[in-house]
Amino acid sequence: MDPSVFPHFVCPSALPQFEPLLIESKNAATVVLMLQSPELEVILKACEAIYRYAEKGDENKAILAELGALEPISRLIKHEDKPVRRSAVMVLGVISAQNDVKKYLRKMNVIPSVIELLEPEEDVVIHEFASLCLSFLSSEPAVKVQILNEDGLEPLIALLSSPDPDVKKNSLETIYNLVQDFYSRAVICELNGIAPLLELLNSDYPVIQQLTLKTLATITSDVETRMALRELEGLDYLIEILGTNDLSDLHVDALLVISNCLEDEDTMQLIQQTGALDKLMQFARTATLVDVQRKSVNAILRAAQNSKNKKILHDHGVEKILVGLLGPDNAEIRETACLAITVMCENESSKVSFGKYVIKPLVQLLQNDCGEVKEAAALALSSLTTANMNNSIAVYKARGTEPLVQLLANEREGVVAHVAAVLTNMSSQNILRSNIQAKGVMAALVDPLQSASSLVQSKAALAVSAFACDSEAREEFRIAGGLVALVRLLNSNINEVRRSACWAVFVCASDEPTCLEMFRLGALEILQEINLSTCRKNNFSEAALQKLFEGNLSIKYSLYDCLSSSDIIVDGFYDPGRVSVTFGCSWCPWALSDGDVVASSGETGDLVESVSGDEKLVDGGEWTTGRSVSKDKSPRSRDEEQPKGKASDANNIFSKTKGKGKEDEDEDDDRKTWLPPFDADFYSLVNEVTKLISPLENTRDRVVELAIFVAETMGGGVERRKLHNFYWELHLSELKYELKSNVIPIGKIKKGFFCHRALLFKVTCDALTSSVFKKGSQIVLHLHPKRTKRALGLQLSRRGCLDRRVSLENAQPRLPVL
Repeated sequence: MDPSVFPHFVCPSALPQFEPLLIESKNAATVVLMLQSPELEVILKACEAIYRYAEKGDENKAILAELGALEPISRLIKHEDKPVRRSAVMVLGVISAQNDVKKYLRKMNVIPSVIELLEPEEDVVIHEFASLCLSFLSSEPAVKVQILNEDGLEPLIALLSSPDPDVKKNSLETIYNLVQDFYSRAVICELNGIAPLLELLNSDYPVIQQLTLKTLATITSDVETRMALRELEGLDYLIEILGTNDLSDLHVDALLVISNCLEDEDTMQLIQQTGALDKLMQFARTATLVDVQRKSVNAILRAAQNSKNKKILHDHGVEKILVGLLGPDNAEIRETACLAITVMCENESSKVSFGKYVIKPLVQLLQNDCGEVKEAAALALSSLTTANMNNSIAVYKARGTEPLVQLLANEREGVVAHVAAVLTNMSSQNILRSNIQAKGVMAALVDPLQSASSLVQSKAALAVSAFACDSEAREEFRIAGGLVALVRLLNSNINEVRRSACWAVFVCASDEPTCLEMFRLGALEILQEINLSTCRKNNFSEAALQKLFEGNLSIKYSLYDCLSSSDIIVDGFYDPGRVSVTFGCSWCPWALSDGDVVASSGETGDLVESVSGDEKLVDGGEWTTGRSVSKDKSPRSRDEEQPKGKASDANNIFSKTKGKGKEDEDEDDDRKTWLPPFDADFYSLVNEVTKLISPLENTRDRVVELAIFVAETMGGGVERRKLHNFYWELHLSELKYELKSNVIPIGKIKKGFFCHRALLFKVTCDALTSSVFKKGSQIVLHLHPKRTKRALGLQLSRRGCLDRRVSLENAQPRLPVL
């Protein structure tokens, strides 16, 4: 440079050295700016000042982030000068504890640079604060994934063997955060991380031991990790901890790891062989700390999940230990013990052993103030009484019936569901069922049927089906309004609830009043709709529908035009004519069609009558179902008999409102009751047929004679070309006029079409089954379908069904020899 051109310029090399300048600043912004200085000493002084400032609290850390300290710090941790790197990472480790700082660092993608500081060539201080930074940041899900993707887990595992306890602790905390996600647990095994973790159990620092046990408790949920732990004899470490009183603060965490390991059969057999299982069970009995004792019972519970483990536990007398744990006045221990009893009951030997000791304590726990204990006790009782008569009787002897019925009104859904299951199990014994019914169980089950819980609904419906085995129970349930709730459950979208409700309907439909009430509530339409659905129907829905039809065969015959051999015609049967199957409206049994109406009257099935007629009676009276008389009663006594009020007005087979437009509170007293007239002609037919076929020993011969008799009684065979001369309709009209009623006894019909012949054959068979054919089956069971069709103009399957849809065109005067 020419001095003549710039006379004022002085070359730096020619100037004397500048004296060191000591700068003191109380402004954080000024110190942050110093991080960008090119002088190493200034940077070091600034990092030291920032480190001390950040240590004072989270507020200072946030201020530093707002002043822009994070960006220069993140650059300095990669500085080539080691003291600068050390100072920068110390700042980063301390400042990353603040939540806002974590967000900034995540956006700045600082994780790869921090992981590089974990390399072995770095000093201990850098390892300490780099691992500290990762321990804070690894609480974020996104950071966990990034650490794993950047292969950060391997150097962290290596640092578990560091001589510095702070490095171990920070690395362990980071690993613990990472293994909370299941995909990191498998990587621990792949990197052989189990061995260094077990070594940390020998640490002199309790915080490291506890953190190690928590990490092991998390990763041992993986099968491969449990296998690796077993191969490294890790259970010996854990059992040794349990046997050391000085390590009582580690017992809970050690039991958590043992609980996971005991799920494996191999682990269970290993601790059995080494005698550790007896130590564990003794520990569960004698532990003084409540939490430790609860974890011990939970370890037994976890072990009992496996069927082979159940047998091992039973051989070591676990039942007595669990019974003893029901006594301590601690809700959590009692609850866990009840749950362990429930699981162990899957082993039949354990169930028998429990029955000797545990029933009475469990019944007492049903009255415990703690809802969780009460629910667990009810669950245990449901398992104990399942398919076990002795345990059910033991519950009764322990005076558990009354509290069980009372608990059906409990506010906890789990309690109600399990109690209903217990009562259902006990109902298999007749004596117990009667005792439970006497406590008002049928009325108590109405509210559970209306619960919002599908589990409660299902269990309650099953309980209804278990107790509705006699007419008194069904009447009590009907009066309490239970049928309304039960029919409503048929529409449930839950398969289990719908199946249970269908089964309850099947049982409840065993008597006429209950059956007709369910008809009124629309159960028939609902079941028909269910059975038309491929995804909603089931065997129970089909059985329930058929059971409803058994309660009123008239409706079944009207809807489907046929009856099977299992459908026994009894008093009150009638034929209202063909009705289309529709949904949306309930069946009205009193809405008679204009076609023939055929009815039977006779309590024992011995007397059968037929009516055919119009929509209303000629005398305008109201009709009710008539009760029959036995065969030894005379026609006069039959006419004088009064109805017994078997069904309500809404359930009467024939009804018509009396006094249209008139409202009278005493209308019930003014009703007229109609009884089907005694059919003396049919009574004679039955006697005649009895004498005709009684001498015959062969069932086939009896069928032939009965078929011939029916055909001849109804006008004999009619050729097809002469069918128009068979004035059966005129004959029925004449009978109506003669009787001044549309009710025509079937015995008076001398010209019957195929439907009348089919019904006469059917009801005659049903009437004679108990009096003549005493060999256990109906006579129509052995009838060949084709020959019956030719003889009677009706279709009888091999099981003797009645079908009105077959014409009379193939009827013959005589039945060919079979």
